Amino acid sequence: MAARPLIAGNWKMNGLQGASAELLKIIGGARDLGPAADIMVCPPATLIAGFAALARGTAVAIGAQDCHAEAAGAFTGDLSAEMLKDAGASAVIVGHSERRAFHHESDAEIRAKTLAACRAGLMAVVCVGETHAEREAGRTLAVVGGQLAGSLPDGALAESIAVAITVAYEPVWAIGTGLTPSVGDIAQVHGFIRGQLVTRYGDAGPDIRILYGGSVKSANAAALLAVENVDGALVGGASLKAEELLAIAAVYR
Repeated sequence: MAARPLIAGNWKMNGLQGASAELLKIIGGARDLGPAADIMVCPPATLIAGFAALARGTAVAIGAQDCHAEAAGAFTGDLSAEMLKDAGASAVIVGHSERRAFHHESDAEIRAKTLAACRAGLMAVVCVGETHAEREAGRTLAVVGGQLAGSLPDGALAESIAVAITVAYEPVWAIGTGLTPSVGDIAQVHGFIRGQLVTRYGDAGPDIRILYGGSVKSANAAALLAVENVDGALVGGASLKAEELLAIAAVYR
């Protein structure tokens, strides 16, 4: 693995201004952990600018949770990738299963957001994953493969793809449920994703980070992060507590 692993915390719709105290704990702990892994916190949009100011010059990056595909325009309530960059974000999550399910986002829309992130100079964390029904029907690889094909960019961007994007595999049925796939299941899907990335991007394919997400916590992090082709984690609820996020990142010490 060429790139350092990434531990990214997705705070979802959680956190008020007082949550900066938790960020400061994460920053302090990341300093002690050293450079073995990259650490990123993706708070609600209302906290990005303040968090970015606190994290400036530290080992913790600040990301966003979504963006609009356009740079500007009459899109009430939306935020462009350029606005997120201006607020201090260095990355943005796109295609999270909650966006796909609750906002009915298509692969084409997610691809457009991925390109928008790249346009603005943000790393796009592109999420893919199957539902429980799709897994039970034996369609996991077909679903994930289709999402990869439709959501990832190609063309000239391929030359810098390993810097521009990170893929996150999040089985929908494992998010927030306390359930996790077996190590063998995760290895199968991550190996499949790696193969798809190599097929599509050639020599850059092995360098693209593939994160695992879905009920990741300190108690299971060591086993999950040891799986081949798992280059870090996209952490949900556990990332709201500094000690949990830091304990997950500490697997790489």
